[in-house]
Amino acid sequence: MDLFSRSWTALRTAVAELPDEDFARPSGCAGWLVRDLVCHLVIDAQDVLITLATPTDAEPTRDAVTYWEVADTPPTGDDPLDALIVRLAAAYEDPWLLKFHLDDVGSAAGRAAGLADPAVRVGTRDVVLTAGDYLSAYVMEWTLHHLDLIAHLPGAADPPAESLAGARGMLERIAGAAFPAGWSDKDTLLVGTGRRAPTAEERADLGELAAKLPLVLG
Repeated sequence: MDLFSRSWTALRTAVAELPDEDFARPSGCAGWLVRDLVCHLVIDAQDVLITLATPTDAEPTRDAVTYWEVADTPPTGDDPLDALIVRLAAAYEDPWLLKFHLDDVGSAAGRAAGLADPAVRVGTRDVVLTAGDYLSAYVMEWTLHHLDLIAHLPGAADPPAESLAGARGMLERIAGAAFPAGWSDKDTLLVGTGRRAPTAEERADLGELAAKLPLVLG
């Protein structure tokens, strides 16, 4: 729960500190500008609120690792929902409106997460898991999207070290294998999820694991 809070606070702080002109720059998500990614974060925050307010007595069907669906290819930005995000983000017109909405809904999601009983079962996306596992899974979401946010913003702060380490550990469990020990957590997440291609040296370091990459999480 603490790692969820730290990673989410760091991401929201990074958005709040962006100058207006950065909202029109590309993000690390295919087809999305920074403003589109921030709009997606607003919807993510709404999803957290909805999920934490959807308790169930059903048995868990997923945990923090199996929550993630793994696809073979990275998104292209052509998905109808991705396109809707672009139109919705454009409707905000002024970056301060996006900042305000993310701070408003995002703060509420953070408070709800802090109050949640980790053992309570919740339902989302037609699956059931504990609130603790759900919030643990979102550490991956926040950390990857923090990297997406700063992908083309030199000088912007990285996600917290503990968030990067936590997300790396989860990615290794999803992969069923460890990434090279000499790799940084940031490089592991970028290469492992297809956010950048491995160099020839990195591909050699990966060995058989290279054939499993990228792990496109959704």
